[in-house]
Amino acid sequence: MRYSWREIRINAYKFSKDWAGKGYEKGQKQIFYYEFFQIFGIKFQRVALFEKYVKKLNNKKGFIDLFMPGKMLVEQKSKGGNLIDAHDQAIEYFEGLKDHELPDYVLLSDFQNFELYNLVEKSVSKFKLSELSEHIEKFGFIVGVEKKVFQDQDPVNIKAASLISDLYDELSISGYRGEELGQFLIRIVFCLFADDTGIFEQRGQFYEFIDTKTKEDGSDTGEFLSKLFEVLNTPLDARYNTLDDDINQFQYVNGELFAERLRIPSFNFEMRQKLLKASAFDWSQISPAIFGSLFQTVMENENKNLRRKIGAHYTTERNILKVIKPLFMDELWTEFLKLKQRKDSGRKKDLKLFQKKLSELKFLDPACGCGNFLIISYRELRKLEIEIIREIYTHEEGSVQLAFDAKSLSMIDVDQFYGFELEGFPSKIAEVAMWMMDHLMNNQLSLEFGQTFIRLPLSKSPQIFNCDALEINWNDFLGYEKCNYIFGNPPFVGQKFQSESQRKQLQRICKTAKCGKTIDYVSAWFLKASEFMNKGNCQIAFVATNSISQGEQVSQLWPNLFREYKVLINFAHRTFAWGSDARGKANVHVVIIGLINESNESKKKSLYSYDDIEGDPTISFHKKISPYLIDASKLNNPNITVKTSTKPINGLPILKCGSKPVDGGNYIFKDGEKDLFINKEPLAQKFIKPFIGSKEFINGGQRWILTLKDAMPNQISEMPNVKDRIQKVKEFRLSKTREATKKQAATPLLFEDNVLPTSPFLAVPQCSANKREYIPIGWLEPPIIPSDKLRIILNAKKYIFSILVSSMHMSWVRHFGGRIKSDFQYSVHILYNNFPLPKNLDNHINKLNLSADEILKERNHFPNIPLSDLYDPISMPTDLKKSHIKNDKLVEKIYRKKPFKSDLERAEYLLNLYEKLYC
Repeated sequence: MRYSWREIRINAYKFSKDWAGKGYEKGQKQIFYYEFFQIFGIKFQRVALFEKYVKKLNNKKGFIDLFMPGKMLVEQKSKGGNLIDAHDQAIEYFEGLKDHELPDYVLLSDFQNFELYNLVEKSVSKFKLSELSEHIEKFGFIVGVEKKVFQDQDPVNIKAASLISDLYDELSISGYRGEELGQFLIRIVFCLFADDTGIFEQRGQFYEFIDTKTKEDGSDTGEFLSKLFEVLNTPLDARYNTLDDDINQFQYVNGELFAERLRIPSFNFEMRQKLLKASAFDWSQISPAIFGSLFQTVMENENKNLRRKIGAHYTTERNILKVIKPLFMDELWTEFLKLKQRKDSGRKKDLKLFQKKLSELKFLDPACGCGNFLIISYRELRKLEIEIIREIYTHEEGSVQLAFDAKSLSMIDVDQFYGFELEGFPSKIAEVAMWMMDHLMNNQLSLEFGQTFIRLPLSKSPQIFNCDALEINWNDFLGYEKCNYIFGNPPFVGQKFQSESQRKQLQRICKTAKCGKTIDYVSAWFLKASEFMNKGNCQIAFVATNSISQGEQVSQLWPNLFREYKVLINFAHRTFAWGSDARGKANVHVVIIGLINESNESKKKSLYSYDDIEGDPTISFHKKISPYLIDASKLNNPNITVKTSTKPINGLPILKCGSKPVDGGNYIFKDGEKDLFINKEPLAQKFIKPFIGSKEFINGGQRWILTLKDAMPNQISEMPNVKDRIQKVKEFRLSKTREATKKQAATPLLFEDNVLPTSPFLAVPQCSANKREYIPIGWLEPPIIPSDKLRIILNAKKYIFSILVSSMHMSWVRHFGGRIKSDFQYSVHILYNNFPLPKNLDNHINKLNLSADEILKERNHFPNIPLSDLYDPISMPTDLKKSHIKNDKLVEKIYRKKPFKSDLERAEYLLNLYEKLYC
């Protein structure tokens, strides 16, 4: 069993103490690494080799000190040895390795010092033996988990977005709004960017123009901006020869950015000051992804409901990298690093061919918004190209000399990038932002090789199409055979929030793929992209709400998607918290899922898991990944899903929903309301019962409900206020469009669902916070009426309680149940009716009953404390926690004797058992 990280850190500390001051390579190397692997509870013979023979250049023999194929190469020196020489020696071994053996890590050590090179992330960690315990998690790859860090957005971008938002506010107050305001701000941001990045010939040219040429009160600022926009759209040889030099010095931009005539706002003093303040800011370090933040600001101010209607959520750079790195950038970097390490005569030729390959790749974001995925992908691709160029033109002495124009160096251009966008304004933003990113990368290329490289006037454009991606044939815009990668952040619209047109679109696409109809809108993009991939050979990765990998949606979407379009899950980020750089963060939890054609089944699959949904993930590798985003290697059918079942298939008693009044609130009272009503209608007191739902059951508090099922006609006649409420319930039901509800207007004394227990019953709340280790479950008794927000078992045995509060059942809930945001949504048809029970359960019922008694006994020590406090992870009483841990171990041993290493392993085991028992 693998040790916990706490144990590993303790072991690393002991190891560093034991080896302090030691270090003779020949005599102590093997025992050193034998004990090093014991830090993780691993026998090195199972994962590594000593003295691996390789043939180096010129047929020289070489022996790698320690080698983990495909993972790590170790070059060891004696204490005080030269690690620079060790590095060079380690790299020489690459020539003698096969492609599948090439390591992701190189470790250099002289026993007292470590240097760990991460070749994928292009990073190095250097530390002393005494600091090993502080850095030990960097070796997580040894046990199959690696910490992945994704760069977040630079705060300077957020500051810049705030300045533009302030300008927007001033312009909006003046009455300048709508699409014109958006187009105007796009032009202003481009000018600010051009002013500091070399697009305009003189730094500060735009700022100086506004500062010196316009009046302080702002009265002529709009007029001067209008003239400037016209000049920026006019070639130098077509301009009036009477133009003032201060405006004629601005370059011709082209690209139709300034082609359309705009109604320019009438500036005042405050508006001019905001513009100057934004102009004084240094825009040279700004990512063009700021345009997305700008767009979202406009959307939120112009129409607060528009963002939910469209389903747009702006993506941070950090989250974009989580998509594009495993989709294509990691693989491209790995290919480049292999070429870089070569020292044969064909190396430069192959580097040039690799650069040409990059220039022929085609990328599509079918819901591109402001183009952030395209922008960042273009930047990362150009960064890689710069490294390639450096390798091609680096001379033996290490210098780079070019005998020709730098413009001929870069082969990658913006026209390789395609996007579909429903809204016209963001599609224009995406186009402009791509040009801005192109200029930034041209600047970087210029700095690298000492030449100036500016693409003005603009000639090539990104392929951004203003259209509805779900209504077009993608092949008409980018051929099946030409597209390499499809990615992005499609709209997040849950089934309940879809517009009528969105619902019809989804139903049409689902009908083609034979999928269920009650799935999230984002599923349409997975289906359409998978159909496209099935006709070509591209790869796909989308951000999505985590609902498509949880609960009932899994069985509605994935089996048909796999069957109809022959796809496999290539990589996935399990649930993590969404982040946005715009004002007002999107409050959602998401997954990222990458798909490949099933013809690539042998490819290693990667899974990114989050201990903290706002932190960085660890990565693990698997042969197959389930649609629940867990390891599926042990399943006969890796694509198996838990189907809805109307009755328990596991032998458990029926779990059903409580009473659903459908009364328009006329039968329900809070404490004060109940007392006022009884004062007016004292005869109604006998018909008013406690009414408990999830909220009251967990947090305490009280509601009441009027139950008239057993009321006699003469009793009702004597209660005019009750009769009035009955009439209002009847009218409420008649007002509904649902036919079943209208029919129930004929029996207004009854609830839509009447569950009126006459004996104690077990209650399971429908919703509960995911921060709790256990769903608060417990007994209630008459006269309490459970609401439809509670699931109940009448006359439940205690052993059932013991099972439902166990870690095994909670793992089932976490991994296979649905969520509301991040909170548990307990489904009878998915979680309870299908929960796989061990075959020998009957032999352990007495022990389980006793375990339930122990938990309930500990609870009873706190009769006035709500379950929300008793089950809070921080305030949970120690003895109650111990009784639950004891129960967890008891239930786990019924399933198997070998302890489970993690919650994820429990989930994998349970899905495997579900397949064996019920499929």
